[in-house]
Amino acid sequence: MCGIVGYIGTKRAYPILIKGLQRLEYRGYDSAGVAMISETGSLNVYKAKGKVSDLEAFCQEKDITGCAGIAHTRWATHGEPNSTNAHPHYSASGRLALIHNGIIENYLTLKEKLIERGIQFRSVTDSEVLVQLVEYIMQNNGIELLEAVQVALHQVIGAYAIAILDREHPDTIICARQSSPLVVGLGDDGAFYLASDASPIAEYTDKVVYLNDGDIAVLQLGKELKVVNMDNETQHPKVKQIDVTLGQLEKGGYPYFMLKEIFEQPGCLRDCMRGRINVDADRITLSAVIDYREKLVSARRIIIVACGTSWHAGLIGKQLFESLCRIPVEVEYASEFRYRDPVIYPDDVVVAISQSGETADTLAAIELARKAGAFVFGVCNAIGASIPRQTSTGVYIHVGPEIGVASTKAFTGQVTVLSMLALCIANERRTIPGEQYKEMVKELTQIPDKMEQALKTNEQIERLAPIFTYAKNCLYLGRGYNFPVALEGALKLKEISYIHAEGYPAAEMKHGPIALIDSEMPVFVIATRDRLYEKVISNIQEVRARGGRVTALVTEGDTQIQKFADHIITLPDTLECFQPLIASIPLQLLAYHIAVCKGKDVDRPRNLAKSVTVE
Repeated sequence: MCGIVGYIGTKRAYPILIKGLQRLEYRGYDSAGVAMISETGSLNVYKAKGKVSDLEAFCQEKDITGCAGIAHTRWATHGEPNSTNAHPHYSASGRLALIHNGIIENYLTLKEKLIERGIQFRSVTDSEVLVQLVEYIMQNNGIELLEAVQVALHQVIGAYAIAILDREHPDTIICARQSSPLVVGLGDDGAFYLASDASPIAEYTDKVVYLNDGDIAVLQLGKELKVVNMDNETQHPKVKQIDVTLGQLEKGGYPYFMLKEIFEQPGCLRDCMRGRINVDADRITLSAVIDYREKLVSARRIIIVACGTSWHAGLIGKQLFESLCRIPVEVEYASEFRYRDPVIYPDDVVVAISQSGETADTLAAIELARKAGAFVFGVCNAIGASIPRQTSTGVYIHVGPEIGVASTKAFTGQVTVLSMLALCIANERRTIPGEQYKEMVKELTQIPDKMEQALKTNEQIERLAPIFTYAKNCLYLGRGYNFPVALEGALKLKEISYIHAEGYPAAEMKHGPIALIDSEMPVFVIATRDRLYEKVISNIQEVRARGGRVTALVTEGDTQIQKFADHIITLPDTLECFQPLIASIPLQLLAYHIAVCKGKDVDRPRNLAKSVTVE
């Protein structure tokens, strides 16, 4: 959710901060603001409801000088979206300005105590409590900012990534994190950059430090990065090199990031498999399986925890692990898993899936699993994120930054990694014949080429899309491996076009949803040729008998379903277990083109955030 950007150096801060906020717009937000220490020494805070462009317009006639500043995009939790509740927040005297991602759970208790001591609040946010608390501690104890932050954070319960400017020390920014991401970039000229993730700072440096929970960093111009904890003990974080390129952060001629990312998928999956599948395409090597073979091979049970699109990938993973590895699998919403006192055994393997690696519910599920003694395996896209650092081992999906809020390439990357992991474990357990293993590995390497064929349906889908813009409700049907694809297709349509849609196992349609079917409800059916093909044909006929309008995804060469469907989208053939990787492409394109026809902001759908870092 919310985005943080900061800079202190010898350049003008404002252009860096604004460009950084623009890089973070994908995270979802409803207001934005900047705070800068000007050339004359004043601390200026400018805030606006709406987009970063609204903030830019507001700042046109303002003093935007200075080489130190912090900036923020806010996704409202406490208090409605407006310029008062937007960040940064001033302290009572105007000496400090603070930005904050996360939630302070005990803010009301702290706020009441501060009000009793005469502090007046401007906003109704939990975040303002922090800056008022820090200044109160400074004033009443005669201490400097760093020590006051340490004292204040000892009193705070919740999740936070914060950055603070002090008018009295214009060469310094102090920041801290707890359960919310924060990365510091190291400039060659003694400057420092600060952000929620690496995307806003990749243009300026490739050397970064990912702060750990409990870290407090002092960014002082021209000096080495200082990192301590709340007890003032020096920490020694590692400097890492990021591999994010500017090309990955630009649209590259596409009208939206989402369309670009849909078309990037063949290349992304080649990157995902590179170095993991040998040149003969008959063997998968995953270092995590080599290093932790016994834990994975002897697992009593696999529990997959995830949210949203990652949960749909987990449903496909369940079928892969059970079919190939013969290990029982449960797929859990991380948000429910953390609260329902689940039974977890020490010989269970918990697989946590998250594109951002910062999903709050998934992180909480990981902590629960670790306390129960389970082995935790992470599947993540973002290098240096929290989940890779809190799991026992795992696999990066390596699909590059995903900017569009509606996930596309991360979903297919997750399914690809789960496919490789299942095949790897199955081979070690000898639960599939050696020849079958080799055939499946070879077919997996062919998926990017077949994805490119599937992308050729784009023009056909663009022509079809206007037909569906009238719809108020849509139904997506699939069976077996394609049932989760139906769920994912429905989610994509909901997310970006705001059309209500439901995904169902096709056979379950008779147990309720069939009552909704009429000539006004589009029904999208994944009807590729597999062991359930004939049964799906029967389900299509049931829809048609009730006046439903069917759009079917079929395997090339199919001649049966076109007799019953209004529209046919043809896809290349592949193994049943890999069909989701192909079938998801036209459903992503369909959601995209329908949303465009309806005039929606495809990359930034309302109310949604890319990285859900609060509960």
